[in-house]
Amino acid sequence: MLHQSIIQGSIDTSGAIAVGAAVVAGHPALPVANGQAANGQAAGGQRWVYAFGGGGAEGHGGMLAELGGKGAGLAEMARLGVPVPPGFTIVAEASRRHRAGQGGFPAGLSAQVEEALTRLEAVAGARFGGSENPLLVSVRSGARASMPGMMDTILNLGLTDATVKGLVARSGDARFAYDCYRRLIQTYGAVVQGVCAHSFDAALEAYKEGRGLLRDADLGAADWRAVAAAYREVIEREAGEPFPQDARTQLFAAIGAIFRSWSNARAVAFRAVHGIPDDWGTAATVQAMVFGNRGGASGTGVAHSRDPSTGEAVLCGEFLADAQGEDIVSGLRTPGPLSGADASLEAVAPEAFAELGRIAERLERHFGDMQEIEFTVQQGRLFILQSRAGKRTPEAGVRIATEMAQAGIISRDEAVRRADLPALADSLRPIPEPDAPREVIARGLPASSGAATGVLVFTSDEAVRLAAEGVAVVLCRPETSPHDVHGMQVACAVVTARGGATSHAATVARAMGLPCVTGARMLRVDPVAGVMTVGDLTVRSGEIITVDGGAGQVILGSVPMIRPEPPEAVALLLRWAEGVGA
Repeated sequence: MLHQSIIQGSIDTSGAIAVGAAVVAGHPALPVANGQAANGQAAGGQRWVYAFGGGGAEGHGGMLAELGGKGAGLAEMARLGVPVPPGFTIVAEASRRHRAGQGGFPAGLSAQVEEALTRLEAVAGARFGGSENPLLVSVRSGARASMPGMMDTILNLGLTDATVKGLVARSGDARFAYDCYRRLIQTYGAVVQGVCAHSFDAALEAYKEGRGLLRDADLGAADWRAVAAAYREVIEREAGEPFPQDARTQLFAAIGAIFRSWSNARAVAFRAVHGIPDDWGTAATVQAMVFGNRGGASGTGVAHSRDPSTGEAVLCGEFLADAQGEDIVSGLRTPGPLSGADASLEAVAPEAFAELGRIAERLERHFGDMQEIEFTVQQGRLFILQSRAGKRTPEAGVRIATEMAQAGIISRDEAVRRADLPALADSLRPIPEPDAPREVIARGLPASSGAATGVLVFTSDEAVRLAAEGVAVVLCRPETSPHDVHGMQVACAVVTARGGATSHAATVARAMGLPCVTGARMLRVDPVAGVMTVGDLTVRSGEIITVDGGAGQVILGSVPMIRPEPPEAVALLLRWAEGVGA
């Protein structure tokens, strides 16, 4: 087991982090939102770093401009005693200076990061870069406005040929350790060193084919160790430099890469569509790793305090056992529900499921909005990685606002302010006529409601080309990634064969108001050939299909549409807007 590590500790009722059964000796709790570091680092210079965890936080939820949504949310949750892994956030101003300075860090930043890292080591009871009890961290972006999937994240930082042996010894699980190592090499190589992600995929597939293995789950410790070595060879060949074997080199290079991801093409395109200023920049959060890929009662998931498609006040979401967060968000593996299934969170870790429900309700009331919560369960213990206002359909947004006002969580005026009243008519999206004949060729998850008919396309570039000619297009992919945002922006609907209700496709489609069906597992999608097959049926690029996002159906051909009557929540909100009352 990982001796004296935060991921094996416990949280007492005050929110203090305990190692084993005792609080870390000699390490006081962090001050709460006092604007001044415990060691006075802000005196006489720019404050770049704010720590959280260990019983408190130096920042707070109102510091969106400085800490971004992720960092401000983590600081606020730490103040509330919610079980968040400890870490620190580098302010967005640092990324603006980094950009203006053409890649250099501003004066004083490196020293403050080193100091914060030393304090994090004390809280975690582990040493970053240590060969015996290594501390591993994640580095995540976080702008003040939510930009799901647009910027980069790097997990498992701190693993090297030396430290991975320490992780093996402490965890007693060599497969887990080398799985984490190959994930780091792959992500670091792509995000920091600019290696094409497909090169790693090809190396993995070649290895599995050579060993006669079909699934990643079939690979053991020796296999992942060999894959890690193959990935390092890919980096040396394509990047012309080795994967770094120094933990601090990894960390500072990763911070720079996270800052640069603010300016990548998909992030720029997303900001243009959503009116997010280019000069905001992104904060970067460095956080102690917790592991959902520890087998047993472990996993990762995304929960919503209310249904993001309908607005119903019920905890919902997805859970993927024995996995890290990138597995569920990427759509490469299709998760299951939080409850009601053999591999659900409720079945795998019932105490963590119950705790998640309590935390979701508390966070919703505290922040006054429906929450989207990213979490990890490590061997039965729940950790909250992020909580933010969740993306929702327009219909769900109206219902959530009115019900929260009726419950006294927000005022009626606030409910009216949250609704885009001129767009309420658009929120009543067309749906297929209930009695009209339809040839349903595939079913998946109803990820985003409404329905649309269009020409089937399999690449985002083709979607953009046809849309420019005035053609309504339905984008169909095995799963989407941030590289597909430009295609999704012009599509009338989206379908994916993999992924779940919180995958990239589902989250972005809801934010864009697009009908979407995800996880249509019976579809076999071949973007290169431009076809999808369902059993003996082949549907080709250019054919007409209809997507019913509310029913989770993919329909061959066109279907007559109707606009539904406005729900009572819309009528009620309009009465409030007119000052008539309920």
